[in-house]
Amino acid sequence: MVSLKYILKVIFFSLCLLPLKISAQTGSKPLQIPDTSKTESKGSSHALYAGGGYGSNMIYLGSTISRDQSYGYGSLSYGFKSEFYATLSAVHLSGITPYMAFYIGSLNYSHTFNNWFDISAGIYRYHVVPSLTDTLFSSFIYGDVTFGFDWKILYTKISAGGLFSEENQAYFQLRNSRYFQTKEFFRKKANLSFDPYVNLLSGTLTQVKTNTKTSVMITHPYGHWKRNNPDGVTTTYSKKFGIIELDFGLPVALNTDLMTIEAEPSYVIPLYDDSDYPGAKGFIFLISIYFRIF
Repeated sequence: MVSLKYILKVIFFSLCLLPLKISAQTGSKPLQIPDTSKTESKGSSHALYAGGGYGSNMIYLGSTISRDQSYGYGSLSYGFKSEFYATLSAVHLSGITPYMAFYIGSLNYSHTFNNWFDISAGIYRYHVVPSLTDTLFSSFIYGDVTFGFDWKILYTKISAGGLFSEENQAYFQLRNSRYFQTKEFFRKKANLSFDPYVNLLSGTLTQVKTNTKTSVMITHPYGHWKRNNPDGVTTTYSKKFGIIELDFGLPVALNTDLMTIEAEPSYVIPLYDDSDYPGAKGFIFLISIYFRIF
């Protein structure tokens, strides 16, 4: 007899094979709704997408919430008039039990005012399975507002956000990108798009002073960290707002009328000086696939 656990695994990996891109960020943005420029059908106000993907590490707001492990996810996303989206994602971490380690729910709204200015807002709930709160992170809510400016040569996003968890913190991001795409092929039903970007993330840092040295570390409002001091060493902590990391990447997508497949290599560089608790650093890879159900 087929077990319920086996059925859930089949459903999850079936979703991962469906073409839905919900791109995970290299540290600055949550899993997101797909780019629907090729898949919106004329005259329809409603849309439903499904799919999933695989990533080498989930970096979020300067920290790895997958604990430097690879992950897979499946998602469903509902869109209304190409402006409002509600998305639910389930995330599996390699070697972690239970099978679904945490879930992400999000609401997003965006509006384009003209050919050079747009605005968007989102709220995201990261809910970890209770048995993993000490291993991974505490559940939290993140909300942000983003202003987009199209300079033709560059597209600039300025985002201000707040994270609400064991500690409340503010974040600021400045992202520059340059989107372009090839001419259509396959009887004008497909194209390739590129969106290289550079992103600068700022937020709350913790300055750690002892009687032997001073260092600066990232503040983990949704994580768990502590510094063990040798005998005779005293430590004081103070917080300040500063630059957390620089990340850049090159998302490449194959877009058709019904689906999008995207690969996103990226690189993360931490910009604070803690040697005992170094930030997430290095190469990250994500591949996502999504399709439109209706």
